[in-house]
Formats: sequence, structure tokens, C-alpha cells
Amino acid sequence: MNAIADRKPVHLAVYDTLADWETGHATAHLARAGHRIRTVGPSRDPVTSIGGLRIQPDTALDDVRPEDSSLLILPGADLWDTSDDLAPFARKARAFLEVGVPVAAICGATAGLAREGLLDDRSHTSAVSFYLAATGYAGGERYVETDAVTDGNLVTAGPTEPVAFAREIFRLLGVYEGEVLDAWYRLFHDSDAAAYAVLEKAGAA
Repeated sequence: MNAIADRKPVHLAVYDTLADWETGHATAHLARAGHRIRTVGPSRDPVTSIGGLRIQPDTALDDVRPEDSSLLILPGADLWDTSDDLAPFARKARAFLEVGVPVAAICGATAGLAREGLLDDRSHTSAVSFYLAATGYAGGERYVETDAVTDGNLVTAGPTEPVAFAREIFRLLGVYEGEVLDAWYRLFHDSDAAAYAVLEKAGAA
């Protein structure tokens, strides 16, 4: 079996009201780089995104084991702030981090991790600091005003930074590095056409 086929899948959490735009850059380019993407729902029942996309999860959250995954991605969703329905996903994130498997959370998912206590001792970011402060968490001093933050095996970002979120995921998983990673970010964040030549030369275009 080749290295790509043997690679553990990336698990993308999907749930009602998930924010469609927040993970597209990450999952599309992970897939292009040979990573399998598996969607994980509260159950196997279909869910509907904010944009009205109906998604049939590949598997249920209870059936996902950290040892069978290379990364858990948690997108934002209205449900993170309006109910406790998504708390099991934050608990699953804890299980991943406890055994050293990466987690990437954006937008409302960062609040879910804050409520779970996972940001108390890790540098992190989100939409704005007072959004997380409203959760009552104890990690306010570790909040960083930037586009995306990686602390160990945890990536966090705010809702307006899907490209930076993807950049940190690629860095963490070694998908792109150095000049190529910088060029990818400049192309998709800044529309820097000159960056395309760097990606093309590296076979990443």
C-alpha cells in the first residue's frame, strides 16, 4: 500500500447550521494533496448547512476514534452558541488532543472548545476576545489578536479567516511548507498572481 493510501483520514465535523465557507479551502487542498476527507455527524442522519447544503455524514461521532484519524476539523455553526447540541464534538476534541491527534477549530467551534476548557492553557484566537470571554472560560490571557493560531496540535481561527485557517492546517500536517506555503497563502488570500508560479514549480498548483 502506498503512503497516500495508508494515510489516516481527516475528519470534518458536519452538523446543522455549519458555516459552509469556513473549511472549503482546507478540505479542497487537503484532498488534492491526497488526504481522504471523512464527514462526521452527530449521527448518520443528514444535516443542513447555513447555506442550505444537505450533507450525508460518512460516519457518526461516537464511531470516530482519534487513533484512526490524522485531524479533526470543527467548523463554526449557529448551534455552538444557541444550544448544547454540539458539546459532544468539543468532548471528542479533548479525546483527540489528549492522545496527540490534531484538532482545528474555527469561529463558533472555538467557543465550544473554550467551554470545554481546552483553551485555558493554550494560545488561541477567535472572532474577537470578548466573544470567548462570554463563555466564562479561564484562558483570556492566552488570546492572540491574529488571523490564526497554532499551539501544539491545536489550530484556532476566526470566521473571516478561512485561508489562514487552512494555512495553519497545511503547516501542521506538512502538506505545504516554507516558500510553497507562503505562496499558497498569498495566492488565495491576497490574489497575488506571482505566487502561482511558485506553486506551479512545486507541483502544488
